[in-house]
Amino acid sequence: MKTIYKRILLKLSGESLAGELGYGIDPKRVEEYATQIQEIAQAGVQVAIVIGGGNIFRGLKGAAQGFDRVKGDQMGMLATVINSLALASGLEDHGQKAVVLTAINMFPFGEQYSKWRAIEAMEQGKVVIMSCGTGNPFFTTDSGSALRGIEVEADVMLKGTRVDGIYTADPEKDPTATKFDRISYDEIYRRNLKVMDMTATIMCKENNLPIHVFNMDVVGNLKKVITGEPIGTVVYQE
Repeated sequence: MKTIYKRILLKLSGESLAGELGYGIDPKRVEEYATQIQEIAQAGVQVAIVIGGGNIFRGLKGAAQGFDRVKGDQMGMLATVINSLALASGLEDHGQKAVVLTAINMFPFGEQYSKWRAIEAMEQGKVVIMSCGTGNPFFTTDSGSALRGIEVEADVMLKGTRVDGIYTADPEKDPTATKFDRISYDEIYRRNLKVMDMTATIMCKENNLPIHVFNMDVVGNLKKVITGEPIGTVVYQE
């Protein structure tokens, strides 16, 4: 397999892990993700992953329901650890070595994150799953994935979502929405598109980290992105 990237940061949403169950972790979805990730790792791509926790608990939603925001975000961080352990288990079931790194010391659930440990593990052929976001409240896992992608010197952030790219509006709500094949960071800002939170988008722009948004829930799409097939939407620097 000829690939266009050597090292990637793959951002997965927690909601996607719920699969057909709608809540929690769907073993079928974990198996599908693990198969796709193993395939590109076996092709020599160094893979770092950040997973959200929205299938279990979302800090902002908790705050709206009366939880203290800091505690709510901490609960969300713990949800990302659960998802990371599930995906690591799925990968290991396929014979793909994986390591979970946590932004907060949570031994023995995972090793504490550092840039150098993450890179070392990737160079050893392990898939690195980085949990707890940034380790701080008031930051989303989108911001965490942008930060980690920049830190580990990834070639690109691949944002796996439930839709096949970036649209002029939410295609699940607006049937007239049209898809972009390419769009600049600045145009995302001008149009106020909800690709990621603005902090994450600005971090990627300022550090020249390209973003490629695609539908991860379609089996085979990750390989297509890695081999350069024209799917999804690429976000670029003007």
